[in-house]
Amino acid sequence: MKLKFFRANLLLLLLIFPVFVLAQTLDEKIREIDAYAEKVRADWNVPGMAVAIVKDDKLVFAKGYGVRELGKTEKIDENTLFAVASNSKAFTTASLAILADEGKLDWDDKVIKHLPEFELADAYVTREMTLRDLVSHRSGFDTFSGDLLWYETTYKDDDIIKRLRYLKPKTSFRSSFGYQNLMFITAGKIIERISGKTWSQFVSERILMPIAMLRTTTTIRDLNSKSNYSMPHNESGGTLRVLHLGNVDGAAAAAGLNSSVVEMAKWLRLQLGRGKYEGKQIFSEKQSWEMWQQNTAIPISQAGAKFIPSRHFNGYGLGWFLWDYHGRKVVSHGGGLDGMISETAMMPEENLGLVVLTNSETPVNVIMQNKIFDVFTGAPKRDWSAEYLSRAKAGKTAEAEERAKLEAARVANTKPSLALKDYAGTFSGSLYGDVTVAEENGKLVLRMLPSPNFVADLEHWHYDTFRIKWRPTVAYNFPPGFVTFTIDKNGRADEIKIDQPNNDFWFYELELKRSK
Repeated sequence: MKLKFFRANLLLLLLIFPVFVLAQTLDEKIREIDAYAEKVRADWNVPGMAVAIVKDDKLVFAKGYGVRELGKTEKIDENTLFAVASNSKAFTTASLAILADEGKLDWDDKVIKHLPEFELADAYVTREMTLRDLVSHRSGFDTFSGDLLWYETTYKDDDIIKRLRYLKPKTSFRSSFGYQNLMFITAGKIIERISGKTWSQFVSERILMPIAMLRTTTTIRDLNSKSNYSMPHNESGGTLRVLHLGNVDGAAAAAGLNSSVVEMAKWLRLQLGRGKYEGKQIFSEKQSWEMWQQNTAIPISQAGAKFIPSRHFNGYGLGWFLWDYHGRKVVSHGGGLDGMISETAMMPEENLGLVVLTNSETPVNVIMQNKIFDVFTGAPKRDWSAEYLSRAKAGKTAEAEERAKLEAARVANTKPSLALKDYAGTFSGSLYGDVTVAEENGKLVLRMLPSPNFVADLEHWHYDTFRIKWRPTVAYNFPPGFVTFTIDKNGRADEIKIDQPNNDFWFYELELKRSK
C-alpha cells in the first residue's frame, strides 16, 4: 500500500512540477522586464509608457508607468489610450485581406481598377500600380515624400489623392524601398470604394468590434468621449513640453488609430492566430501568410549589422516590417507622431508578441522590444538603454557642431534687398497649395494655409534669407531652418524656398512661386 501511495504521489508530482517550473520561469522573465521598464523610463525621462506581452495566445503582462500628462497626477495604466500612428497600417492591409477573402479584390489588381481617378506624374506607373505596390513601399517615391499634404492639414483623403500627380518620384517604379504614407491613404480610399464604408467604419466594424477592441478609436475626435488617454510630449529648446493632440484624420489609413496596450495585445493575438481570435476567423490563414511575405527588400547598412549582428535580412511585407533576430523571424511595425512613439512586434516561432506605447519622442519603444526579445529567447544580455543613450549623446554633439558651423557661415552686416512689405505676398505650388508672407508689426510672418498651426516669424539672417522661428502652435521640434526669397529681373520677390532640415517632412518639394 505504501509503495502504491508513493508511486501515485510521484506521478502527481511529475505532472505538476513541469507546469510549476514553466510558471516560475515566466514570472522571472516578467519581473526582469518590469524592472527594466522602470529603469528605461527614468533613463530617458519619459513622462509615461505602457507595455504588454502576449505568449501562447495569452496576455501574460500589461502595465503602465508614469503619468498621462506632465505636471498632472493621473497615472498611465494598461488601459490608457495612446496614438499608435503607423501601427494603423497593418489594420489597413488586414482590411484589404478581408475583402480579398470575400473575392472583392486581389492584391495584384491595378489601383485604377478600383480608383479610376488615381493619377501619378508618370502614366506608366499610374497604369501599372497595384494594391500590393501601394502597401509594400515600392512606389518609387522617397520615404515620407508628400507628408506635408496630410500632416496637420485641413485636406481630406480625396484632396490628398488628387494632388499625387504633382509628386515627383525619387527612383524608378518597384526598384527600391521608400516608406510611403500617401500610398496607404490611397489604399484606405480603395477600401471605402469597394466596401461602401469609410476606412474608419470598416476597421471598426470588421476588426475592432469583433475582437473587442472597444476603446480603440480611429480619430482623435473620439478621444473627447473617452477617459484615460495620454497627452503627447516632446522637447523644444531643451525643455519637455505638453503638445496638442495631432490631427491626422486625413491620413487615418496610414496613422489614425488610438489604442491601449491591452487592446493592442488582442490585435497581436489575432495576428499570431493567423487571422483567428478566440474562435472568430477575421481573415484567412492564407491572407495572413500573404501579409507576412517579403515584397520589398530593405538594405542593412554595415553600421546596422555591427550594432545588431544577429540580423541577416530586412524587408517589408504588406503592412509589416520583416526581419530576423537570433535566428527567429520577426514581424513588426513602429509608429511615430508628435510626442507619441510606439512599437508592435511578434516572433511567430515563439508565439510571442509585444506592444510598447509611449508619450514622448525617444527610442524607448525599440529598447523595450529588444529587451523583451532577449529575455524570451535567452539571448546574451545587453543594456540597450545605455547603448542608445551613448548614441543619442553622440548625435547631440554632432547637432551642436552643425549649428556652430551654421552660425559661422552667416554673413555679417548684410541687409535685405527689399523693404519688408515687398517680400509679402501669396506663394503657391500645385502640390501643396498656398503659403503667405505678410508684414506684421514690422516683421515678416509666414503662414502655411493648408496647415493652420504652421505659423512662423521670419528673422533676417543674411542677404534675402530669413531664419524661421516657428510659433508654439507647431508641435514638431524643428531644428534651425530658413526661408530664402529669389528676386526676379524686375526686383520683385517671385519665389520662396523653405530650407527646413528635419527627418520627416520635405519642404523642398513645395515649389512655391508668387501667385499674388
